Amino acid sequence: MSGTTLSLLTSVFLASAVEFVEAFTIVLAMGVTRGWRSALLGAGAAVVVLVVVTGVLGYGLRSWVSESLLQLVVGVLLLVFGLQWLRKAVLRSAGVKALNDEVAEFREQQERARLAERTTYAGVDLFGFLVSFKGVLLEGVEVVFIVLTFGLSAGALGLAVAGAAAAAVLVLGAGLLLREPLARVPENTLKYAVAILLTSFGTFWTVEGAGHVAPGGTSLAWPGDRISLLVLVAVWLTVSQVVVRVLSVPRPDRVRT
Repeated sequence: MSGTTLSLLTSVFLASAVEFVEAFTIVLAMGVTRGWRSALLGAGAAVVVLVVVTGVLGYGLRSWVSESLLQLVVGVLLLVFGLQWLRKAVLRSAGVKALNDEVAEFREQQERARLAERTTYAGVDLFGFLVSFKGVLLEGVEVVFIVLTFGLSAGALGLAVAGAAAAAVLVLGAGLLLREPLARVPENTLKYAVAILLTSFGTFWTVEGAGHVAPGGTSLAWPGDRISLLVLVAVWLTVSQVVVRVLSVPRPDRVRT
């Protein structure tokens, strides 16, 4: 397995794991509070939708879009997506934005579930079903996006799907074993690492795909080819750490008197 392939697999696995942890918290809260049948049916319905969307989009993009255009579009989208993650990670690291807390999220979801009216259809609690469906679907859409962008751009869609599936099995297995929010998972650290990887790959593929608008329409090549990815990772990590240091410096308006 090449270094690039390993980086791709790691990126998809970590990003998917983070999203699955958040989805599991929602389903767990609904299962404990509103009933497991409704929560699991909602989660299962969302998974079916996500599998269909992944298959249709994966086949369509791979069949109808040229390699250079695919790299350009995917690279830009991945860069924008990665920068959003990186911005939040930097703000959390600098103490400007609160850290993610799965226990607090679990309790908030539980409180919402307790206050909601109970309406059933065919023995299924609609609130528990819909909240579980929405939670898994929204978190899953990000997983689908990451799987498709990484898999198609690197020509390794099967490997990307395998990475996401492995993350799902690991999170689900840990959740069933512990039967509580996965608060011990270093979610904020993982999000920072994933943000660096997403942004680096996005930069790499955006530049490669820029050849689509040049004469000939073929992908551009980086100096050193895949080794450039390591340089990009180092650059984005350094830049983000500099920003964290700047934001962490106490300002006069923050000083208590």
